[in-house]
Amino acid sequence: MKLRVFKPPMETPKWSIDRFSIFLAGSIELGKAKEWQKEIESQFADEQVDIFNPRRDNWDWSTEQSINNPIFKEQVLWEHAALCEADYILMVFDPDTKSPISLMELGMFAGSGKMFVVCPDGFWRKGNVDIICELYGITQFNNVEDAVAFIKKDMKEQYE
Repeated sequence: MKLRVFKPPMETPKWSIDRFSIFLAGSIELGKAKEWQKEIESQFADEQVDIFNPRRDNWDWSTEQSINNPIFKEQVLWEHAALCEADYILMVFDPDTKSPISLMELGMFAGSGKMFVVCPDGFWRKGNVDIICELYGITQFNNVEDAVAFIKKDMKEQYE
């Protein structure tokens, strides 16, 4: 079975010896961020990999962001569980966004050894991202295509 895509609230599969998993972290801000997740999914279409994509197809952007809101809490807990479970975290910062939650997740998972970052020129906190990546030895890329090629190569080398 080739690519499988999981979105909240779908249950994510647990660690598997026969396939890798990638969490697509990064900019989602409605009306500002490009839907870069679809691009990555298409580039992995022929790979035996699970992608955890937190961008819901039907997210209501007026949802109250409160621990007491069960829909919001479900989303946050799904993302955290998938971030912890994933073999790779591919974080993409869109220069047209602020992405405060992505910045928080970068800090939370910087030391995980499974983070890869795309942060092009123009992102408002690129300097901070660059320093954290340097400090934790996180590989950075200028574009999604280079990041995907690197991850594909890394997966192939781990199977050999």
